[in-house]
Amino acid sequence: MMSQWERLQQLDSVYLQKVDELYSQEELPMDVRHYLAHWIESQDWARASQDMSVASILFQVLLEELDKQHSRFVQEGKTFLQQCKFRRFKHNFQRYQEQPHNLANIILWFMMKERDILQSAQLAEQVQLLQVTQNTVETDNQRNIGSLMSNLRTKVQGMEHNIKSLEEQQDEFDFKYQTRMMEGNINAEQHAQQMKILQHLLNRLNSSRKLLMSDLTEVLGLAEQLLTVLVNVELPEWKRRQQKFCIGAREDVQLQLLESWFTSEAECLFQVRKFLKKVEELTAKVSYENDPFKIQKPALQNKVDSLLTTLLKSALVVESQPSMPQGRGPLVLRTNVQFSVKIRLLVKVPELNHVMKVTVSMDSDAPQIKGYRRFNVLGNSTKALNMIESNNGGMVADFRHLTLKEKKAGGGGKGVNDLSLCVTEELHVMCFETVFVLHGLSVSLQTTSLPVVITSGTSQQQSAWASILWFNMLCTDAGNVNFFANSPMATWPQLAEMLSWQFLSITDRGLNSDQLHMIAQKLFGQQQNYDSCRISWSKFSKENVPNTNFSFYVWFDGILMLVKNYLENLWNDGYIMGFVSKGKEKSLLKKMQSGTFLLRFSESIRDGGITFSWIEYFDDGKPNVRSVQPFTKVDLTQIPFSEIIHNFQILEAENVPENPLKFLYPNIPKDDAFGKYYTVKSGAKNPYLEYIKTKLVFVSKENTLEPKATMNLLDEPEVELPVNGLCDVHGEEPAAPDVLVPSDELMRESLLLDPGSVEMLCSDLPPDFPSSTEELEKSLQMYLSGDPMIPASDFTCLDQPPNLGAFTSDLSPHGHTVHMPLYS
Repeated sequence: MMSQWERLQQLDSVYLQKVDELYSQEELPMDVRHYLAHWIESQDWARASQDMSVASILFQVLLEELDKQHSRFVQEGKTFLQQCKFRRFKHNFQRYQEQPHNLANIILWFMMKERDILQSAQLAEQVQLLQVTQNTVETDNQRNIGSLMSNLRTKVQGMEHNIKSLEEQQDEFDFKYQTRMMEGNINAEQHAQQMKILQHLLNRLNSSRKLLMSDLTEVLGLAEQLLTVLVNVELPEWKRRQQKFCIGAREDVQLQLLESWFTSEAECLFQVRKFLKKVEELTAKVSYENDPFKIQKPALQNKVDSLLTTLLKSALVVESQPSMPQGRGPLVLRTNVQFSVKIRLLVKVPELNHVMKVTVSMDSDAPQIKGYRRFNVLGNSTKALNMIESNNGGMVADFRHLTLKEKKAGGGGKGVNDLSLCVTEELHVMCFETVFVLHGLSVSLQTTSLPVVITSGTSQQQSAWASILWFNMLCTDAGNVNFFANSPMATWPQLAEMLSWQFLSITDRGLNSDQLHMIAQKLFGQQQNYDSCRISWSKFSKENVPNTNFSFYVWFDGILMLVKNYLENLWNDGYIMGFVSKGKEKSLLKKMQSGTFLLRFSESIRDGGITFSWIEYFDDGKPNVRSVQPFTKVDLTQIPFSEIIHNFQILEAENVPENPLKFLYPNIPKDDAFGKYYTVKSGAKNPYLEYIKTKLVFVSKENTLEPKATMNLLDEPEVELPVNGLCDVHGEEPAAPDVLVPSDELMRESLLLDPGSVEMLCSDLPPDFPSSTEELEKSLQMYLSGDPMIPASDFTCLDQPPNLGAFTSDLSPHGHTVHMPLYS
């Protein structure tokens, strides 16, 4: 099997660069990682980081492995340099002699970072087909820019030679002219001859000066053309990609290429300024009437300074937008909680390393809106641009420990605009300023972050993130802090793309067309085509979905978090159909063999729920689609969803426990799909079995003429009481459960029975079964307890959910819950 290190070496150059950057420090030298790859990957560094004895053993073995590798170099005749390196590596590792677990932690960290790089590369491969057209365009643009840049550099280098030649010509003319002036009186013929020579030299000098001015004009024209592409096309496209990246899109936001272009153009323009400085010096020595240097130099100087100023003002960018380490996402900040932000100058100037100071401020152009809050930036709000904090030697200021504190004075006052925005719709912008001074050119630089939402508690995180999603989906004007005063509507294609990004940001799989179609139908109803449909900000995040008490975004986000925390592997495998309507679910399953099931998300649970439905057939061949009550994070915290599917059983009339789930839609055997996630493969005791035996869920059936109650079960503790074919209308969550009687031999937790259904059931029960609600309640309680003599005094009211091992019954007509001990 290919090692992790071998897989890394096969990645594209972009990811190899990341590997190179990862091993740019000496904590774990790349040579050691390379030559000891298989040994390193075969050790349990996680355990060693926690167990000092294990760490000590691995530390000693590592030193031995270094000695072995050194010996191999000697035997194989490797270079003396490699031998010296490994002696030095062993010496450096000796510092961990007293605390070997620290070394284990370091190696574990490197292994995790490598896996992150591999995962990033795999994700990029998966979306590559979707970006073929875009990447082709980008490649053409890059090729065009590369051609322009190469042409510019070639011309600048050629001009340097031309200026030297011109300077030699001028020196020759100047020497002969000065010599002629020092000779005194000479005869007319000699004077005429010398003047003829001087005139020739001057004419040649004048032609060379005109040619140089023409070349400079051409170079600046080419530089302007390139600048237009960089500043008006490439940089805005990068900023737009960064916006989309912030809200989950798989976008390339690396700055190395853009930085190389900006730096190359700046170097060429500064070289032109040097040429103009030389022109000024030459003019001071020799000038004449209609001198092209005197006439054209001022305009060219203004031109080059203008181009440089434009380039530099655009070169200061926010490389990493403000974000908290444990935040929901970038651009959502919280008062008094540290956050970080990274600034980069795209023009690398080694002479200015640690010279340029960047200062951060908040809301320098705050809008005059009623109640609009103001904040102070606390922490080290001034940092120098330096080349140390950058992996590629760029000019970076990395603010890592900033916090925000609300200003008391002025906050909440009456503004010019009486419009009041809620906290999570209030947008704020961070401003970063510095001054570029080099070779007599001084330019004030400024850039701003994307708008951030500032919260005061975790309860506002979800709403704040919704605002960030909506803004960055629709708006490219980072300064538009009044965006939510009159938010535009989003088209369905825009919204669909953004929703898919949310899944791509936390998993390997976005939303497919069928899943998006179900969501569109939920938002807009049945339509032939949804491309022209539009949705408002209010409907997206504020208005409740019909028949619920939560908005569309709250519902969607609950599902997203459920997938992120509990279902990521199954989602990545494509086993969760997820977003599928109940009608679509029925039509799909009715065409399948008995036992075929699919997994879908609940439409009525606020914080996300997942359920499964399967197809059975009655004796007459009619299909019967059944579903379980959705499982929420409360359930999935206790037991993995794969274990629920694996161990799910119901007892039919014959009291034979059976797992009705046979084939994952369309026809994948259940164990083939989920087997790799089962905790226990075969034979051994399942640690989840005790939980499963006490977990009661609801099962619904279809094919009914009138609504009746249904109970659903997980595993084997309950058995359905025959009720002459009683069933209910297929639905998301059944209105009430069927009567089910737990088996005496098995542990039981709870039986939930809708009091209103008891009377409906009585007519279907056998003649000798109690006919009144009160008698039915009493009979069931005694049957379930296994002790017909249990006194009424044993019943106590429950204020809290019972612990496992307790039995509850909601059989009272008044709806109260009673508690009794379990009897086996």
